[in-house]
Amino acid sequence: MTELLLLGISHRIAPVALRERVALTERQAARFVTALCIEPAISEAVAISTCNRTELYVVLEDAGAAAERTVLARLAAHAEIAVDELAAVTYTLRNCDAARHLFRVTAGLESMIVGEHEIQGQVKRAHESARETGTTGPLSNRLFSAALQTGRRVRAETAIARSHVSLSSVAVELAERLLGELGGRPVVVIGAGETSELTAQALAARGVATTFIANRHADRARSVAERFGGSVVGLDRLPETLEAADIVLASTSSPHPIVGHEELELVMRARERRPLLLIDIAVPRDIDPLCAELEGVTLRDIDDLQAAVAHNLSSRAADVPAAEEIIGQEIGRFAEWLGELDVRPTIGALHQRGERIVDQVLEENAGRGESASARDLARVEALARAVVARLLHEPTIRLRSLDAERVHGSIELLRDLFALRADSDAGSDGAAASGEAHDNVRELRSGKP
Repeated sequence: MTELLLLGISHRIAPVALRERVALTERQAARFVTALCIEPAISEAVAISTCNRTELYVVLEDAGAAAERTVLARLAAHAEIAVDELAAVTYTLRNCDAARHLFRVTAGLESMIVGEHEIQGQVKRAHESARETGTTGPLSNRLFSAALQTGRRVRAETAIARSHVSLSSVAVELAERLLGELGGRPVVVIGAGETSELTAQALAARGVATTFIANRHADRARSVAERFGGSVVGLDRLPETLEAADIVLASTSSPHPIVGHEELELVMRARERRPLLLIDIAVPRDIDPLCAELEGVTLRDIDDLQAAVAHNLSSRAADVPAAEEIIGQEIGRFAEWLGELDVRPTIGALHQRGERIVDQVLEENAGRGESASARDLARVEALARAVVARLLHEPTIRLRSLDAERVHGSIELLRDLFALRADSDAGSDGAAASGEAHDNVRELRSGKP
């Protein structure tokens, strides 16, 4: 039976040192979900990887512990972490529980900054990337569409995102708390993505003109710099730029550190140990953690922002119940759809099971009614099929009338009790639906180019 599985790791249970090893770049995520869908038991997969979480949403055609272990083992191999070590800091959820979690993530309720805007765009891009890769299908497409709808409703119908607080603005507030007035201080931002733009915006509000360090996205960096009165230099000029800075904020998507310990040691010698504040909000980290050992260097990473976020959590607490109510409404709709996805094939498989039993019993007793006419035998067969149909009528009616939250568990129990194999519904609507949009993955499985 089709099952939705979530396996994830987040800032709530794992430090940045572990999260950065599990993190996936967009290219890595595409390769990872493609490899997952080559597994016979996995038909769909989407990976979300942000500074605070890496989560895998996987559709299993053969639900069970073995498939879950496969997903965990592949993620552990990517991170070069022992499976048991990774299992200790990951969470797994299934079906509606997994969907509810994604809805909360997309609405910003699971973020370090409650109600943040960036996460909705990150979820959308993760789904679009998986669609382009060819690893989504009916269930995951419906799941992410419903999650994004939920996020939009929460932001439109509640005030949870009203103050536009972001990790970038919290990082700038931290710098202000550590150093005092920021106006006039030389500040360097490493990176040119959305987070860097928000950082520049927060700095500009305090009268700070930012110097961007950017190679890959130099054009974007120049555009942002023009808006906020900053400037742009290439990565090759990083050492001399750091020599003049008071504050460095880093937020690239690089899989490797941008600022190394040895390089920064040379910079600090040139600065004659003049204090330097480094705030690294990237995952994986842009700044080697060993830099914190250098004299004159103060280094903070994304986990150090937790304390600064405490006020954000308390100020938005009043808006959480309204957001939760919206999530409850949307999860009810999704649960109803998810139940219907398996109800028809399960009912079909149940009735097919009954028909096969009738056929088997008739075959076993063929030739024993020597005196029975063809008409008598036809009546016996009709009676046997009527008994099976009447026996299964009530379970069929009850299964179709169950509320959305209970139907999936009832289907699973029914399949276990009647030994309904996955291949028994190969011709059903549900099975056909769950198999569409996977041509490229099937080609990978078959070894076709």
